[in-house]
Amino acid sequence: MPSDHYFSAAPASAENLRTINVTLAGRELEVTTASGIFSPDRLDAGTAVLLSNMPPLPPSGDFLDLGCGWGPITLTMALSSPHAAVWAVDVNERALDLVRRNAASLGLDNVNAVTPDDVPDDVLFRTIRSNPPIRVGKSILHDMLQRWIPRLDERSDAWMVVQRNLGSDSLQRWMAATFDSSFSVHRAATGRGYRVLKVRRHGNPPTAPIVIAE
Repeated sequence: MPSDHYFSAAPASAENLRTINVTLAGRELEVTTASGIFSPDRLDAGTAVLLSNMPPLPPSGDFLDLGCGWGPITLTMALSSPHAAVWAVDVNERALDLVRRNAASLGLDNVNAVTPDDVPDDVLFRTIRSNPPIRVGKSILHDMLQRWIPRLDERSDAWMVVQRNLGSDSLQRWMAATFDSSFSVHRAATGRGYRVLKVRRHGNPPTAPIVIAE
């Protein structure tokens, strides 16, 4: 039997297309999923925690969903900010095809579902929202974050959800130690055994402190 992972580039298993009902951006939706991708039968708990704890999106700009799967984060961002360009990035070609199908079925023309190397080098992101593929292994995960976090625009944030027992606290410490002083990292929320981590890229020069008149 094929031993597919959701981070396989070309899953060998049968596609087995199916539809599921989910609530995204306050809307009841029917979306298409398939075998050989992450969480094909439901909105996974970690993504649900992220979506319920992240702040409102900017009205426009380039957004990144890193490790998009069938697209719950991408679709939420595209529905919430129709004037934004949403980049859905995954190595799994089956997942990217599903994102394209789902975006088309919802009439969303602001979604770009692409492999990592197909994102133009000059694109900076107003926000990154991600349930990153922790099971790829620490080395690959670190390489991914070192590639994409520095592409945050100034005064912009990345929001990631990581299961506590899969190393969320150690990942938070690693990011705080790895990225320079123009970034800050902290835990923004917890829920159902997950941590929501926020990475902020500050402005240059840094934003002036708020002065409260006496």
